[in-house]
Amino acid sequence: MTAAAPTQLLVVDDDPALRLMLRGVLELHDYQVHEAESRSTALSLLDRESKVAVVILDLGLPPYAHAITEGIATLQAIQAAILPIKVIVLTGQDQEAAALAAIREGAFDFLAKPASADAILRSVRRAELFLQKERELGAQGITRIAINAQISEGLKGVRVDAEERLVRQILKETGFNVNQSAKRLGVKRENIYYFLKKFGIERDA
Repeated sequence: MTAAAPTQLLVVDDDPALRLMLRGVLELHDYQVHEAESRSTALSLLDRESKVAVVILDLGLPPYAHAITEGIATLQAIQAAILPIKVIVLTGQDQEAAALAAIREGAFDFLAKPASADAILRSVRRAELFLQKERELGAQGITRIAINAQISEGLKGVRVDAEERLVRQILKETGFNVNQSAKRLGVKRENIYYFLKKFGIERDA
């Protein structure tokens, strides 16, 4: 039986030492890691490497390393291409402002530097889980909905819809066990209760 190909990640950061550290941590856990130091090299690599699943993106990229301009532009380009990619923002910039900007543009997760190896791995694994479930949902029409939403409503509604379906599916698979659901999604118990309220999910749903 052929072993599954490793998940491909792209680390975008202008600090070679940080890229090396992230590569070491991720490769130790059997990920295939690509590197880019700028928006142009990142987008060029994504054009060539269609199997990249997760991007770890620093918002402070050259030539404006002390602002979030280039990182946000990179995130916008990835979102505009409607690529099946989750973007995890990792930055030392003004945390609250950067987080709001990144989430507004569709980032999957936000981690402030210095983020621990465990935190990065949890975020990557949760991104993989979301991608897996979204692929499964694709057979139920989510891909077509995404195309329609891109024209009329944007992708935010599709992401929320996919998130709700994923949460409902995980709760169903765990028999509505909040602890197990939180562990599988890589979030805290409090997040699960938030989702229950947000989506109006009841135990017999």
